[in-house]
Amino acid sequence: MDKKNLRSLVKDAPILVVGDVMLDQYVYGDVTRISPESPVPVLSITRHTHMLGGAGNVIANLHGLGARPVLLSVVGDDPSANLVRGLLQNQNCDPHHLVVDKARPTPIKTRYVAQNQQLLRADLEQAHNLGADIEHDMIARAQDLIPTMRAVILSDYGKGCLTQPVIAAVIAAAKAHKIPVLVDPKGDDYRIYAGADIVTPNRKELAAATQNHATIEDADVVAACEKLMTQAGIGCVVATRSEAGMTVVPGVGKKPIHLRAKALEVFDVSGAGDTVIATIAASVAVGFDVVTAAQIANVAGGIVVAKIGTASIKIAELETALAQGDDDEISAASRPDPSPLHTHLQALVIRDWGDAREQIDRWRARGLKVGFTNGCFDILHAGHVNYLNGARMRCDRLVVGLNHDISVKLLKGPERPINPEDIRATVIGGLGSVDLVVFFGAKNAGDDNTATDLIRTLQPDIYFKGADYTIDQIPEAKIVQSYGGQVELVPLTQGLSTTTTLAKIKKAGAA
Repeated sequence: MDKKNLRSLVKDAPILVVGDVMLDQYVYGDVTRISPESPVPVLSITRHTHMLGGAGNVIANLHGLGARPVLLSVVGDDPSANLVRGLLQNQNCDPHHLVVDKARPTPIKTRYVAQNQQLLRADLEQAHNLGADIEHDMIARAQDLIPTMRAVILSDYGKGCLTQPVIAAVIAAAKAHKIPVLVDPKGDDYRIYAGADIVTPNRKELAAATQNHATIEDADVVAACEKLMTQAGIGCVVATRSEAGMTVVPGVGKKPIHLRAKALEVFDVSGAGDTVIATIAASVAVGFDVVTAAQIANVAGGIVVAKIGTASIKIAELETALAQGDDDEISAASRPDPSPLHTHLQALVIRDWGDAREQIDRWRARGLKVGFTNGCFDILHAGHVNYLNGARMRCDRLVVGLNHDISVKLLKGPERPINPEDIRATVIGGLGSVDLVVFFGAKNAGDDNTATDLIRTLQPDIYFKGADYTIDQIPEAKIVQSYGGQVELVPLTQGLSTTTTLAKIKKAGAA
């Protein structure tokens, strides 16, 4: 099968994830002083975010790939569990298979971050095994769900959700229905995963599970994988090896495959293992062999480690990387941005604001200053080009907020826009001054039709507006200033506008 057809093959494939779900909380701020009480930094908090962690990040990756993920896990009877349910719904995942355990809280990992550096991580959890009643509920639910699945992932974070009876019951039920079982393992005794088709240990986990067997050289890794399969009764091992890539050992005595990772700038390895197992599971579920699935996952893993925080893969960026790269290499699409002097390609066009924020965070982590401006850009003219060039000269990356078609009609009248949004995005994105295009705007008369909400989400370093305004006349200015951003006015080319261009066209047509 062609890897380039991954999107259509994976679309809506049901995949069950059983394991430890967590809530990842990021608290962002600035540090400008040391506490007078003790020699520790004082974090002035500017914002905080929540995302799915643990098995929940596997769900996010499956959703990003286009699959239909189902999560079976345990949460506490607390407000954090409600946040997890809401986040699951955002990933098109039914939250009704979360079993409530009143005996312990929903696990939370809180990371405090300043200037893109993590200062501290604080964990709230009670990592003990399930009670008998919760365990029986988990097993019964798994046995009901598995017959309708195309793959099963055991996401073991060692928080007590995956007890030995739960693991054994899940594997037995999947085997009875000939459904592949993949395991992201924990601990050093993999015999609890006996019967699993694929396990994905990292280098450290592989060594621990094989009595500290060497795992540096290729031959050592293969020997450790074969030892693990023999000891634990596991079908295949895909060993992730950080900068060395991956090694796939499809069975004892079978030819191993070493997948090399190209050197790339790594910003955060949080959740990379979740991306790998989700991508392998989605690929195997739709018929790819394990080697091809690992090749695809190798590319996906290379993409997410260049992102900030616990990140997930998106099918569009994976498709781009697969189209441009070799089977066992990370393609140019997943490497760090080149210098600002690079030859300009078509800018990214993003509809999802969260994806746009993720890209902006990646740029900031490289020390780049991000600017933002917005407009309809209906018929591109020299005034637009001069304005955007002027803005781009004052920042390292320029994001353009583009009013979608309904928004333009509300602003300009029923005859506008002349060009639909996708065409306008293509034209604007083709300019050397523009690095990213994201859509925004009101959908109904009376709604806010400014870029205020988009700016609140993206939080650019600089907001650009034409010099025909004063800062106090710009509704977005207060939002920008509230988080410490700058507002700058860019001179406009007099006598040029879409309105005057259209008037000239109409006049010429009437002559």
